[in-house]
Amino acid sequence: MTGSEHSPIRCGIVPPYLLVRLARLDDPRFAAAAEAARQSLLRDAPLRTVREAPHPLPGPGLRAGAAPKRVPGTIDRSISDAAGLERLPGRLARAEGHPPVPDVAVQEAWDGLGRTHDLFWSRFDRDSVDDHGLPLDATVHYGRNYDNAFWDGERMVFGDGDGLVFNRFTASLTVIGHELTHGVTQFTANLAYQGQSGAINESLSDVFGSLVEQHARDQSTAEAGWLIGEGLFTDQVQGVALRSMKAPGTAYNDDVLGRDPQPDSMAGYVETEDDNGGVHLNSGILNRAFYLVATALGGNAWDAPGQIWYDTLTNGTLGGTATFAVFARATVRAAVKRYGIGSAEHLAVVSGWTTVGLGSGLAAGVPGPKRSERQRPE
Repeated sequence: MTGSEHSPIRCGIVPPYLLVRLARLDDPRFAAAAEAARQSLLRDAPLRTVREAPHPLPGPGLRAGAAPKRVPGTIDRSISDAAGLERLPGRLARAEGHPPVPDVAVQEAWDGLGRTHDLFWSRFDRDSVDDHGLPLDATVHYGRNYDNAFWDGERMVFGDGDGLVFNRFTASLTVIGHELTHGVTQFTANLAYQGQSGAINESLSDVFGSLVEQHARDQSTAEAGWLIGEGLFTDQVQGVALRSMKAPGTAYNDDVLGRDPQPDSMAGYVETEDDNGGVHLNSGILNRAFYLVATALGGNAWDAPGQIWYDTLTNGTLGGTATFAVFARATVRAAVKRYGIGSAEHLAVVSGWTTVGLGSGLAAGVPGPKRSERQRPE
């Protein structure tokens, strides 16, 4: 089964506009990287058009052949090796109970799945991405020089990069946390991957991808780097990561890739039909709001800020086509419900959204959604 036949869903970590720019390069030094980008775009293109709809929800259940009873919070991982082919899942390389293997990509994927599972279970009492112990499966070495990593609705898939611009995609823990959070969103708010709801989807993955890394490294809000995809670029690129949550628009500024185009407030909101309506672009506005909330509260970002965002994602108040305004108000309501009107958490959330230009109507406690904001059931 080929990758394109396996599933109609891909939420990739690398924005298509980056790959397009790289694919158009006419520089002999980067000829191999340009070809790798073109091939990566071709692999992703057949599935990009169907991402606008909410993801289908596979039913929760145990891995085939597993025991019918399990201890809640127990992780069940498998890492397969595609060996440069585009066939999923590939050859099983490691499963629970197996010893470590020499392949660094297998081990990075293994550890990353574990770190992500640990954050959601230990901090939010969530039992895997579906909250019912869904096995966490991943495939490494997908395709030849594939410049991306994605969640396809069932598993994580990692390319090795082209070696000139992109390193292997298992090297960044935020990438693994980001992509698995697409799975959490799939089983909760199920946000359509288009326009503002798609940007919310992307931002939620950045938020929890960053929290996975911070939690694994025991970093406070002040100590964290707030970078998504740090380490993905080779030393040929003038850039530190794919995105910066702290300062959107500053992650890279390179002669080959151009300058990071993410806006940091609604004043720079990008209207476009590309990138599924700017899902990787405008998510920077929401990312900065979360960073501001976390900074205002201090301590560990996975505590109150992460809890508020997790509550918002999972409490059933977001419809599949939620807008930025709906999401902002939902986070305020979540903060009020858990911490109270006038609490430091409530005020920090209002202040964060106000700074990025989404503060209209948030000064009050916002006890419930307005009729016009209520979403029809998906």
